[in-house]
Amino acid sequence: MGANSSSICELPENEYLKRLSGAEAVSENDPFWNQLLSFSFTAPTDSAELKLLEEATISVFKSLVENNPRTGNLGALIKVFLSRTKELKISAECQNHLFIWQAHNALFIICCLLKVFICQMSEEELQLHFTYEDRMPGSYGVECEDLIEELLCCLIQLIVEIPLLDITYSISVEAVTTLVVFLSCQLFHKEILRESVIHKYLMRGRCLPYTSRLVKTLLYNFIRQERSPPPGSHVFQNQTDGGGLLYGIASGVATGLWTVFTLGGVGSKPTPQQEQSPPLANQSLLLLLVLANLTDAPDTPNPYRQAIMSFKNTQDSTAFPSPSPHAFQINFNSLYTALCDQQKSDQATLLLYMLLHQNSNVRTYMLARTDMENLVLPILEILYHVEERNSHHVYMALIILLILTEDDGFNRSIHEVILKNITWYSERVLTEISLGSLLILVVIRTIQYNMTRTRDKYLHTNCLAALANMSAQFRSLHQYAAQRIISYTCRHLRRYVYVLDKLYFPHSHCSTLQHCFSTLSDNGEELLSLTCSHILRSYASSLFSLLSKKHNKVLEQATQTLRGSLSSDDSPLPDYAQDLNVIEEVIRMMLEIINSCLTNSLHHNPNLVYALLYKRDLFEQFRTHPSFQDIMQNIDLVISFFSSRLEQAGAQLSVERVLEIIKQGAVALPKDRLRKFPELKFKYVEEEQPEEFFIPYVWSLVYNSAVGLYWNPQDIQLFTMDSG
Repeated sequence: MGANSSSICELPENEYLKRLSGAEAVSENDPFWNQLLSFSFTAPTDSAELKLLEEATISVFKSLVENNPRTGNLGALIKVFLSRTKELKISAECQNHLFIWQAHNALFIICCLLKVFICQMSEEELQLHFTYEDRMPGSYGVECEDLIEELLCCLIQLIVEIPLLDITYSISVEAVTTLVVFLSCQLFHKEILRESVIHKYLMRGRCLPYTSRLVKTLLYNFIRQERSPPPGSHVFQNQTDGGGLLYGIASGVATGLWTVFTLGGVGSKPTPQQEQSPPLANQSLLLLLVLANLTDAPDTPNPYRQAIMSFKNTQDSTAFPSPSPHAFQINFNSLYTALCDQQKSDQATLLLYMLLHQNSNVRTYMLARTDMENLVLPILEILYHVEERNSHHVYMALIILLILTEDDGFNRSIHEVILKNITWYSERVLTEISLGSLLILVVIRTIQYNMTRTRDKYLHTNCLAALANMSAQFRSLHQYAAQRIISYTCRHLRRYVYVLDKLYFPHSHCSTLQHCFSTLSDNGEELLSLTCSHILRSYASSLFSLLSKKHNKVLEQATQTLRGSLSSDDSPLPDYAQDLNVIEEVIRMMLEIINSCLTNSLHHNPNLVYALLYKRDLFEQFRTHPSFQDIMQNIDLVISFFSSRLEQAGAQLSVERVLEIIKQGAVALPKDRLRKFPELKFKYVEEEQPEEFFIPYVWSLVYNSAVGLYWNPQDIQLFTMDSG
């Protein structure tokens, strides 16, 4: 980093910063401010440079904290910034580069100092530092709250009112960033903050009328994905008409402070992540997520969440329901396109979740789209690459699918969308497959990954719920999707028998059964030998006969016997014993999913019947199981009915001929012979106190993804560094 690094290291010794933080008060009208604010730079984004800047800021901060009660220089700096922002809109329209440039620089310094203030002191102490003015030591004014509120309102006005141009891009980013910093006190508390001075200002008083405009602007910043202007386009240029003398003064004093402070500027290459996520769009989305997840005040619901819940499409001419204090309209087509394009980031997926879950207008619009594959495919790709994603991102993607599958129209339409050559799906070449079949494949793969690696009950429950919601509308399942449904069920049926064997006969060490299960790879496609099948059948018959008598008591006794064989009473049960209930739940749900498909759309799914018949020996063993007897009735009936028709057709049948017989049989099978079960329907409901999950998650995204912000990881209290 060379000169850039050394220039940051020298900041604490810079004469202008030493005067700002020193013992001498500087009035708001002092020419010093023109000198201090006349620097040109591109804000650092590299973490190492940001860390150096943080360390340099702390040095200035310590001196300022010591002297500010007497000098009031922090308040003076803020008032200088506030005075300059009053003409920002006119300056932008008149292309007044100098005015915007210095206002941006003032805000950058405020933001750097504010970040350290919030990290190092309580809100009460911060409030005091906003009150100090140039007066006798030990006394202070009463403008504390006014100055904080005025700065917050000024930042919001800047975001919503200043037109986005090349020369205003940087100050727009800085205004959004400073609001994020204002709210960052949450990072330094383990508990969720429910009452905060900054929250109070943003949710009441002068800031409240700007709620809908701020949310709308932040959404549009995300939608537009405006990239940073080329280096230099936002920095003061050579003399222009009317600005010569002022520019000459400014450029002269700039050499004393920031001339070599051009971190990340000309000659530096943006990282791929920066290429994908323009600073203003990224920062705006993070601020929107932070605002939307602020906790409600005792007497006031979060207005930013209200705005997100109620906004409508610009094409919607119906009246807003009353009351809708923060309602607005936005172009849903543009929003949908941006959400489809940006799903590689956690924050875009979290925004999609919030909109689908909280805004019925957005949910209705999206479910009516005829190009849902543009939204669903990126979500499926997140789940497919589960190994590379953090758990929170996977949860959000999965819950989005669960919300979508609550709609029967969605469940039908996804089987009508035919996809070609899904290159990211590597298990098998999929030259042509419906979106519905692909969704089934990815969800089953996610369940399987979870069961073998992370073993998270919440994850597999939601996966199974999404499949269950879809099951009655399964249509024309791809042969591979049908095969995976059946083979995944069979894998757990075998696993179940194996676990029971270990529970009932812990010392038998049945090598054949152990070998049977160990030969199955993670994708569960390998077939057992005839010998293994025979052993499984005989075991299943005796075990299920025993279970049918006193199912729970027998299991409890077996567990106690197993525990007695362990060396210590405190020794945990082996995984296979702990897994028994989970395996039984998964089997039950998979059997219900298969049953739902057979009952509601058997004639649409010959490939599922084919796969079921192929593994019929294993299913037949479970017809007497006390936990599955009811649900096995229909499956057993289908197996018997189609097996009989195949036997009548003779031996050595081709795959094509078998499928033809299945299609004919599906028409001939009397529907009243299949027992009706309650419809499988699961609805996503947020946990109680969702803020306990979402607030740490959102701030972990800010910590990891915000542009130009660095916090010392040792200072973070809200989450651990490996969370998410």
